[in-house]
Amino acid sequence: MKKGLLTLVFGSALFLAACGGDDSATNGETAEVDGEKVVKQSCATCHGGQLQGGSAPALDKLGAKYSEEEILDIILNGKDRMPAGIVKGEKAEAAAEYLATLK
Repeated sequence: MKKGLLTLVFGSALFLAACGGDDSATNGETAEVDGEKVVKQSCATCHGGQLQGGSAPALDKLGAKYSEEEILDIILNGKDRMPAGIVKGEKAEAAAEYLATLK
């Protein structure tokens, strides 16, 4: 009896976990990438938690210095000690868009 109940519980948990789905799509549409979240996940290690600078330059006023296109170019191709391609594709575009708003 206990084995059967344990199997049922484990099987149900496994089934529900498999049905969790992918958060990247809703109703056949792709979800919009959150640039601020991308920056916090990918840039804060070097540029500081508040983008105030750390082992790399501050980004908290980057939009006052560079356009969105220039920021995207830096993200994709690197500059100085920053390596190219840490973030790519839609995530890079969303990060550049967000960073351009910081003035």
